[in-house]
Amino acid sequence: MKERAAIIGVGQTPYKSHHDYTIPELSQQAAMEALDMAGMSMDDIEAVVYSMAPSEFLGVNEPDKWCVDAVGGRNKPFMRIHTGGATGGSAAQAGFFHVASGLFESVLVVGADKVRECTDSQQVLNTIWDPVYERQFGLDTIAMAAFQAVRRMYKYGTTEEQMARVAVRLLQNGLNNPKAHLKGKITIDDVMNSGYYEWPIKKFDTCPSSAGGAAVVIVSEEKAKKLCNRPAWINGCSEIANTVFMGDQMGGAAEMDYADWDELAIAAKEAYGQAGITNPKKEIQVADVYAPFTVTDLAICEALGFCDKGESEKLNEEGFFDMDGEIPISPSGGSLCTNAIAVTALARVCDAALQVLGKAPGKMQVKNVSNAVATGIGGSFQFHTIMVLGSDYN
Repeated sequence: MKERAAIIGVGQTPYKSHHDYTIPELSQQAAMEALDMAGMSMDDIEAVVYSMAPSEFLGVNEPDKWCVDAVGGRNKPFMRIHTGGATGGSAAQAGFFHVASGLFESVLVVGADKVRECTDSQQVLNTIWDPVYERQFGLDTIAMAAFQAVRRMYKYGTTEEQMARVAVRLLQNGLNNPKAHLKGKITIDDVMNSGYYEWPIKKFDTCPSSAGGAAVVIVSEEKAKKLCNRPAWINGCSEIANTVFMGDQMGGAAEMDYADWDELAIAAKEAYGQAGITNPKKEIQVADVYAPFTVTDLAICEALGFCDKGESEKLNEEGFFDMDGEIPISPSGGSLCTNAIAVTALARVCDAALQVLGKAPGKMQVKNVSNAVATGIGGSFQFHTIMVLGSDYN
């Protein structure tokens, strides 16, 4: 890449089940907060990347077209990104490439979603799958998590109680995040008694359907040093795709097991290499990850190199990933607390950037953060994104 790039502004609306604001209004609110933090205005932005997942959730045809004026995109290069749940991570990377290529010095990455405006989001998500081979099984995103949980139970002896411990950690983290949708102090018994959606996934193992907006401002090195005392440098990023067919992700030709996310491990290795990170367990202080289900959090921790395969359950029980643990995972509460699909992965970038900027609210801030990681996931758990942010440029 020709140019260094950094995040200097972060914005998010509060997340909740319903917002009276429209998608353009939510997008604009997030954009203005990010621009205010960056000390910039919309006139200072040279290009806009819009993060927008399936239009079907909103009942508006291609809603990004509706939002151009609201986010300052008129008469500027404007690009919509859509990779399912990974959309926000892909959009952030597109914004980075816009700047790192030398084409632009300032880019706004922004989006919003109102998932509950769709009468049946799981029915929409069922259309991810092949209409002949898989769709008629009634697959949805909860089924994806259930399959992964069963695979981990078979391969590593994972228990429902161990998954429940993830929910306890993340919902408690959410108490420190004023923007989080769900939050609360719960027990393992609360999770176990919350009722099954698709065995072994229960209500409290599952993310909410959220509404809200998110944005980041990405700028060149020159602007970053001029406008920000401590930029969040984008030191590494990568994205990878696997087949949509879940059966082919179970082994065989794919040489991968659905219990593990070897795809994310491949992307992480690339991003770490760009960032000069050789020992993520020692060099990364915090990660905010896209884990919409408790079991996915366990797989992500292993794929990111924080522990070996099959070890995350035990480390989670020991508090390794707690706020006062060795590597806090999702101090924001992550996707289990908030899931506005179009921007969920962008929110992970926002929250990781806040950690590096030293601007995470109150007890959500981890001490002495030099390197933070954000991830995204989309499709049939087939798209993975990762971004490594640092206080120093590699």
